[in-house]
Amino acid sequence: MVRLTILGLKKVPIEITEAGMMSGCNNYQLLFKVLIPTARRDILIGVNQVIMQCLAMAVIASFIGAKGLGFNLLLALNQLRVGQALELGVCIVLIAVVLDKLSLAWANKQIDYFADLTFLERNKYLFIFAAILVIGSFVAYIGIFFFKDGFNYFYLIPHNKGITTEWIWQAGVDWIWDTFFFKLKVINEFLIIYILMPMKHAYLSMPVLATFVLVMGIGYIIGGVKSALIVGGFILFIALTEWWDRALITAYMTTCGVIVSAIIGITVGSLCAQNTFASKFILLVCDTFQTFPSFIYLIPVIMLFGITDTSVLIAVIVYATIPATRYTVEGIRSVPEALHDAASMSGVTRFQRWLKIDLPLAFPHMMLGVNQTVVFALFMVIIGAMIGTDDLGQYILKALSDKNGIGNGLVLGLCVAFIGLAVDHIIRTWAEQRKKALGL
Repeated sequence: MVRLTILGLKKVPIEITEAGMMSGCNNYQLLFKVLIPTARRDILIGVNQVIMQCLAMAVIASFIGAKGLGFNLLLALNQLRVGQALELGVCIVLIAVVLDKLSLAWANKQIDYFADLTFLERNKYLFIFAAILVIGSFVAYIGIFFFKDGFNYFYLIPHNKGITTEWIWQAGVDWIWDTFFFKLKVINEFLIIYILMPMKHAYLSMPVLATFVLVMGIGYIIGGVKSALIVGGFILFIALTEWWDRALITAYMTTCGVIVSAIIGITVGSLCAQNTFASKFILLVCDTFQTFPSFIYLIPVIMLFGITDTSVLIAVIVYATIPATRYTVEGIRSVPEALHDAASMSGVTRFQRWLKIDLPLAFPHMMLGVNQTVVFALFMVIIGAMIGTDDLGQYILKALSDKNGIGNGLVLGLCVAFIGLAVDHIIRTWAEQRKKALGL
């Protein structure tokens, strides 16, 4: 909310601000009568993101016993009742979609300040809403006379008294498992034996000193001594705790997910950015996938691959590809059309234009997308503790369930945060240097 509010206020054209000042606005009037109305859309998109994050966190709160759909979903996953988990996941997604569409419609609503409308015309939808609310409330309260079992379904549907579709979802899961079991088993074993386990072993067998030299060396090459000391300080904190090996496992899972997500996101984003319709379509897909609460992605992969690192990795890739794709599309679409015209007049092919013009100019934007991809991947790896990973997330989950584990939980949380902050600092420094070099 803070980020999008600042972004919206900074995007207000200076001409509008000066017009408000010339009209005699004081600072208070300038803020509430000029700046906020002009930045209304960005601020309301922030409201949309707040709603989505609150819903996601309300679901994640099931880790510490909060009731609701998230709690039932967690129980279903722990009991491997995939059909029930899918049913609960669909309910959560539908709530998210409804809230997302309502808040985005509010953000995109255009206000005609010059329309000469009566009070009734300006507020007709408010009156309609009030009438529906009154009639609905009346029907709900008199519903007790229509239900002989004592449950007033117009007022509240009691727990476990509705219609369940679990058997339908479970039948679909069983059919997929019976049909594709052998192929999925082969894929799962190949990924674990030849890719994931060797990479995990490489991370765990790397000497601590070599890890420091590698990370601080990257920081020094990109940002000099200051960056090297900053990222070195983050890594040093983790090394001084008892969770160094768990942090390396977290880093290995995140690295796998980020590499694949970045490749997919940049490739798909670059292809879709060449066409206006494709750009709008892929951004809509990104919005839809980002609307889903994070651990919804764990349900189908558990169904297909069981409780393995493969399941977590695939969930990470699906979730973390969203920002890489979005920022690539927006970065390439922001390249000035005049440069494309100049390139066409110079006789370059579309591939040459993409390689020599679009990628260099969109690179800072794309790096911010990769930065967000790292954050999304790290977050999903920690959420993957729900299905039994052995990284930092598993120990965070244990700390949450232990009333005496608050201190450990905070230290583990800082370890996760410092992994993300170290990568964030390197990528942001690199992106800022490229912006300055390109004069952006």
